[in-house]
Amino acid sequence: MSRFVVVTADRAFSQRAQEAAKGLHGNIQVLPADYLPPSPEDVLRAVSAEPAEVVLLGPGLAAEDAIRMASLFDLQFPEISIVLVTEVDEGIALPAMRAGVRDLLQPDASSDDIRKMLERASLTSASRRRGLGATLSEPKTGGRIIAVMSPKGGVGKTTVTTNLAVALGKFAPMSVVVLDLDLQFGDVASGLLLEPERTLADAVTGAAVQDTLVLKSYLTLHNSGIYALCAPVNPAHADHITGEQVAHLIRQLADEFQYVVVDTAPGLGDHLLATLDQATDAVWVCGMDVPSIRGLRTGFQILTELDLMPDGRHVVLNFADRKSGLSVQDVEATISRPVDIVLPRSRAVPFSTNKGVPLLQEGSRDGVARGLGQLAERFKPGWEERPHKKLHRRALVS
Repeated sequence: MSRFVVVTADRAFSQRAQEAAKGLHGNIQVLPADYLPPSPEDVLRAVSAEPAEVVLLGPGLAAEDAIRMASLFDLQFPEISIVLVTEVDEGIALPAMRAGVRDLLQPDASSDDIRKMLERASLTSASRRRGLGATLSEPKTGGRIIAVMSPKGGVGKTTVTTNLAVALGKFAPMSVVVLDLDLQFGDVASGLLLEPERTLADAVTGAAVQDTLVLKSYLTLHNSGIYALCAPVNPAHADHITGEQVAHLIRQLADEFQYVVVDTAPGLGDHLLATLDQATDAVWVCGMDVPSIRGLRTGFQILTELDLMPDGRHVVLNFADRKSGLSVQDVEATISRPVDIVLPRSRAVPFSTNKGVPLLQEGSRDGVARGLGQLAERFKPGWEERPHKKLHRRALVS
């Protein structure tokens, strides 16, 4: 749970900050003062003994005192993001940056502006905590990259992607990012009911390419505690994004997150091939119809020839229906691979999609939700070593 601290005597700002913190899976505590205690420990002790993620200094505090306190926080608690709330001028920005201030905020900022700032600062704090943990324990090896793919559209790929990410976020909070790589017609934003300020088109150019902090500020926080980098608003932008840019972006995200879940475009285009070159796992989603099954078989053959088959392989059969004239065994015989997860047809799925709330977020007990939960289990640490596990065990749900 995220924790925010505000040091200010400005009651109106405190109220806006408290309103902004709602829905961010955290709480906010206010130290009502127009001066600062001597040390960071005194600040934290005055509100709670528990660690904070973000501390807002001001409004109403002397800028020099706030900058001095920020530098102390940067030395003693580098994992805490400091935000300076003050009238911004040329004499403030540079000293604040040198003192380790994460962001500057105007005193009259709206609740919405404060919420967006808290999202960015929380992401930075989580990243710093992971970085400090890695330095003290073992070298960073990068996150798990899961490509969700299908040869054709309309098979529920985005539904699988968003639910998988939400499920992973429950046991790896603030450590999951969804990347919408269906650059022309991506639906991750609508599937998660997000309105991103920045998209993938911004993330592959400019400062974000070189500076991970800038890249992370472009991510959108979902209320389940996962992050998303959504597809461009204008489909024409897809023509200007190369496979090399996609590969670099995925590497950047994998360096910062435990799980990178990539919703790919149908087919075998350059962006998908660049993704598979980085991926640790691939989730193939297939409908229970002949064109979808044959397309999957062809895709397997091509990727095997190109040596782009990730070690982690998971086949999901969606829209399973005994009345379709096909059986799971027919599908397995056609694609020459076992089916791992079987998802039945369900009325709950379109209802969930239209609401923009994934089934696994709202705790549905539908058969599809159970199957998706079992898919997520396959990505928990140590799943491969479980002695009772079969390598390809279908989830036969009804």
